[in-house]
Amino acid sequence: MKRSLASDNNSGIHPKILTAITSANVGHEKAYGDDPYTKKATEKFAKLFRGKVEVYFTFNGTGANVLALQSATQAHHAIVCAESAHIQLDECGAPERFTGCKLLTVATADGKLTPELVQSKFHGIGDQHHVQPKVISISQPTEYGTLYTPTEIRNLASFAHAHRMILHVDGARISNAVAALKVPLHALIEETGVDILSFGGTKNGMMGGEAVIILNPDLNKDFRFLRKQGMQLASKMRFISAQFDAFLTDDLWLKSAAHANAMAQHLAKELQSVPQIRLTQKVEANGVFAIVPPEWIAPLQAECFFYVWDPKKSEVRWMCSFDTEEAELVQFVKFLANLAKPAQV
Repeated sequence: MKRSLASDNNSGIHPKILTAITSANVGHEKAYGDDPYTKKATEKFAKLFRGKVEVYFTFNGTGANVLALQSATQAHHAIVCAESAHIQLDECGAPERFTGCKLLTVATADGKLTPELVQSKFHGIGDQHHVQPKVISISQPTEYGTLYTPTEIRNLASFAHAHRMILHVDGARISNAVAALKVPLHALIEETGVDILSFGGTKNGMMGGEAVIILNPDLNKDFRFLRKQGMQLASKMRFISAQFDAFLTDDLWLKSAAHANAMAQHLAKELQSVPQIRLTQKVEANGVFAIVPPEWIAPLQAECFFYVWDPKKSEVRWMCSFDTEEAELVQFVKFLANLAKPAQV
């Protein structure tokens, strides 16, 4: 399959990540994280956050999110999230099944929550007949590719803590957010009051692996048991850790994300030449959302596969990756422009 604009999950492995995996495949190392690769990767995360954080590597994003939410909840609690959130739409009910909690979803125009929107879900506080909101879960970037500013995150964290709640960040594409906002990771997460972060690697050039970063020590008490019981403890963890070690070396995580973001900006600029295309969201990270004529979708997907985001509106999503090339985007927009030309009689 040629390169697509469907998802940054569809991209290959960054060569430096692949080299790191191969290098880790020499000799024997202790299992379950007692290896030098895990130690080095953990130390690099600690430097990024400039403070004491607990780092737990997992296989995938759903596992990271579920474990993060489990660490903060009991079954009578509720998790407030945007109705477009990944934990709501794309995790097959795993957060609800494994936490036992109800997801309280909020309609948003751009995927972003505010304290006012969260408070709209505060019904029956203290009433034994109602679930009790315990976690605010946000995606950074959102599923619409929009970004929370540090101030917006800080406001949500302050609101959460004032109501004895926890703020969780689903950071499957957190690298893209940091690159786009041009603020250090610690300033975006640690200094804004985030309690727990799911830090993604797979969508940004890793073969597979995510990390749960715990900033609130109260959530760390039993996390290692949750990870084992949740089937996210890798025996040969060094092959995940080695990827993160390379990922966090010489800012590879930021450089790869910045390239993907730049390609999305380039695509958005090129699309200005096709008046039939209307962007529906600000292009702030590595995703472009647009409404296209419905009859164009099939031929476009045959040329370069992508997903339809909202069939009712003929809204599509085009995602750029660390290996997206400018020439490919130019060719894609050229194909679009040809569709826009009136048929010759």
